[in-house]
Order: sequence, then C-alpha cells, then structure tokens
Amino acid sequence: MKHRRSFLRTHPVLAVAVTVGVLVGSGALAATAARRPEPRAASVQTPQNADKAGLGAVPSSPGTPAPSSKPPASKAAEANRCALSAKLVPGCGLLWGVAPGAFTDLSSSKALANFERTTGRPADILHSYHRGDEVWPTADEIAVVQQSRKRILFANWKVAWGTTWADVAAGGQDARIDRAAARLKAFPGKLFVALHHEPENDVRAGGGMTARDYAAMFRHTVQRLRAAGVTNVVFVMVYMAYEPWCVQPWFGDLYPGDDVVDWVGMDPYLFAKPGGYGHGDFAYLVDRTSDPARWPGFYTWVTRTHGNKPLMIAEWGVYEHAADPAQKAWIYSTVRQQLGRFPAIKALVYFDSPNAPKGDTRPDSSQAALQEFQKLASSTVFSVTL
Repeated sequence: MKHRRSFLRTHPVLAVAVTVGVLVGSGALAATAARRPEPRAASVQTPQNADKAGLGAVPSSPGTPAPSSKPPASKAAEANRCALSAKLVPGCGLLWGVAPGAFTDLSSSKALANFERTTGRPADILHSYHRGDEVWPTADEIAVVQQSRKRILFANWKVAWGTTWADVAAGGQDARIDRAAARLKAFPGKLFVALHHEPENDVRAGGGMTARDYAAMFRHTVQRLRAAGVTNVVFVMVYMAYEPWCVQPWFGDLYPGDDVVDWVGMDPYLFAKPGGYGHGDFAYLVDRTSDPARWPGFYTWVTRTHGNKPLMIAEWGVYEHAADPAQKAWIYSTVRQQLGRFPAIKALVYFDSPNAPKGDTRPDSSQAALQEFQKLASSTVFSVTL
C-alpha cells in the first residue's frame, strides 16, 4: 500500500484498488494515484459456502507425510525443526506480523504493544517504512527487537527518494547506500528489507523509472550493501499484486533476479462491503483474477515463476463495513480456514489502522471482527521458533 503513519514516511496512495498493509514507519503522506476497479472473480465465496476445513486439517507444505505410529519427537527436536533458516524461513508454520497503529501518532513500540494486547498474540514481524536519507533502523525499532520477546524488523526503504531508479543503478546514490550499510551492519540481528515496495504504480515509460530501471536499482543496492559487508539482511521483492499492472508487457522486467531476491512479497486487500471490488474470501485475496487465461492470480503466478522463493503477504487488511460487521468477521474466518491451501506463504503481515484512506482496517473495528481475528491469531500455525 502506498501510505503509512501520518507523522512518518510518505508513499503514493492508490485511490481505488486496496493495497493497504501492516506497517509503521517515518515520513509524511505522498501523492496518490488512481486505480481502476478490478472485476470480482467468479470464484469468490460467500459466508454460506466458505471452506469449512480448519488450518489443522491442511498440510503446511506439499508432500507432508501422513501421521505415523512413531512416538512424538521431543520438544527440543520439534523446536529445532521449526526454527528459522538463514533466510528467516520458518521450518514449519508461518511468521505473524503487523504494522500497528498506522496513521496515528503512536510510537512503533506502543502501537505494537496495543495490537498484541488486543489480538492476544505477540508479533514475530514489525513492519516499518523509510525513504531516502532517513536514519533507519530507528532507535524505537531497535528497542523493539531488543525486548525479551524476540521480533524481526521488516523495513521498506525507498532508496531512490528524490531521484530516480536509474540514478541509483548508475551509482548516483552510493553514498546514501553506504551510510545505510554502516547502520545495518550495526543492527542487532537479522532483518527483512524491501526496496521500494509496490513499484508497479511508479513505473513510467522513461525518465529513469522504467521496470528495467527498477530491477537495476534493486540489484545495484543489494550488491553494494553486500559488498560493504552487510550479511544480516534478507531482501524482499514486494509487488502490489494488482491485476491491471500484472498484465502489463513490462511486468516481467521488474524482477531483479533470484540472486538478489530472498523472498517474494505481495500486498493484497479486501473490502468487507459486499457486491463490489475487493470483497471476497482469503483465496480471492491472494489469488484473485478476472480472467485466468489472461492472469492466473498472483499466488498461482509466483509459485509457477518463482516457486523456489518463500512468499510473504507483506501487507494485508480488511476495510470495515459498518452496516454489516459480520462481513469483516467472515473474511477473517476464511483466512483461518483456507491458509493451509497456500503452502508457499510463510509470513502474514497485517496493516492495522483506524484511519486508512478507504476506511478502518483495525481487527477490533467491531466485536465480531475481533473475535474472528483472535481465533486466527491463536492458531498454532503461527507458533514459529524465533
């Protein structure tokens, strides 16, 4: 999504398509860009025909063996099996994340504490947003990851803020990258970093902002950071995942390359109001399409083309429909029911805001919504060993 906390960093807002995500960061709001409504997929489920299977009934990855009569592994062995890899991929289950208190004046740490207290589960990931020469990670972000309960910072950085992707790729912002490298090397632990998430909306035919310019900017930044000795960053390529952009002829040119991308991310959103754009279940959220022959859906596309990469739902949210709070609650229930259908997803990061441009994405915007969100948060699928 192209907007963040009001007193923090800026990011262009899409006027129609919803791509709001969990985050906190720095800067003011950037310019908005309109989106055309996307037709609703024919396969969208309703509360009456939603999948009844719970997360526990669906294997967490392809080829999961059937239960055996062997005695259960020790707790230590199980924890080791489910621990994070060097690229922060959980051995089993999913990472649970949030960008708490977006569009409020709360600090990251206080907003996170509020979200965790409300939803009943500690977050594994704290999402933040930065641009240009802002000093990040911030002291508040560092304090959060240094708490007794371990967390992972997920920072988005618009390295080309005030210039162009082509300028960054040509070395024009190397001093900026080098300053960031020094801070990242001093950061206590590993973190996720996305470079200019949702680039589709910012692609232009020229002026140093083509899709290929983006890919070159991403590659140059990663390679320079690594050359400077940054070894604790896991890089995420985050797409807007908006169908009209996905079918553009330049879409494939955005990908920077497997050697510089560790995870692939997507930023999908839903409206709780029935009958219009963006209303549907979790399967619709992550794999929606108006024409499968033209575009198969983002989850299907990414697992076909980049199936060796873990997938992060880097931002997701549901806009409240005050006239019928049961709709938002139903959508949350489908996440819990259907998540196991999508084993490539290894992290789920929510966008929590009372004042997002299209409405209220807070999980407690109604009591019904909160109850279903708490059920999702309590799932053992999120019991990852950090």
